[in-house]
Amino acid sequence: MGLLQEMGDRLYEAMQARQPIPPLTQELPEMSVDEAYTVQTQLVERLIGDGASVTGYKLGLTSRPMQQMIGVDQPDFAPVMSHMVHDESAPIDLSRFIQPKVEAEIALVLKEPLRGPGVTTLQAGRAVAGAVAAIELVDSRIQDWKVRLADTVADLASAGAIVLGQTLVPLQGWDLRLTGMAVERNGELEDTGAGAAALGSPLAAVAWLANTLAPYDVELQPGHVVMTGALHRAFEVAPGDLVRAEFDRIGAVTVRFA
Repeated sequence: MGLLQEMGDRLYEAMQARQPIPPLTQELPEMSVDEAYTVQTQLVERLIGDGASVTGYKLGLTSRPMQQMIGVDQPDFAPVMSHMVHDESAPIDLSRFIQPKVEAEIALVLKEPLRGPGVTTLQAGRAVAGAVAAIELVDSRIQDWKVRLADTVADLASAGAIVLGQTLVPLQGWDLRLTGMAVERNGELEDTGAGAAALGSPLAAVAWLANTLAPYDVELQPGHVVMTGALHRAFEVAPGDLVRAEFDRIGAVTVRFA
């Protein structure tokens, strides 16, 4: 087994044991995004072997606050696995994670396949059935979140769990870029944001994802959920916290952490 496949196994074992590991780029400082994707693929294959499936994709680090927080200058990406998707009616057990943080996002559900290269924002909009309010719990298997871009791509874009609202809202007649958002923790305002924080538009984020996945022969499928990236700086949560994100036009989503 090569080093990249071995790194994927390390991340899988860290996820299962809930114990972080040193940055992969500490051992391979010049790791490219392509190499990181090879590691990610190995990790995904291990999760599929456990019975999980790909239900969509996520972008991370699409907003300037999140890029500044992590210290990178471009987004990351990874599949959303079926065991990561939660209904807002049930609490999420934080003991399943290593160093969790929370983000409020706009999720988009596809009604048509989408394959790059050359996908435009307009084409992405035509492929989307609608928007859903979402909260993402991000988690890093890398010690102390000391990640470079290759580390987080390899580590499933720091995916932990997602919680989706109950209403799918068609996009006709309004502009996702201007969709305002307020996120509260335990009734206190934590942060605000707008759709434009996600690469200028959540639809631009979907187009970027389709084009970025094209060299790996990956096509976004009807029914896939695309998490388009945080609209604000991620914040930590603790057991007992109640987080609610409310979006203009899209509605609200709430999650309690146990």
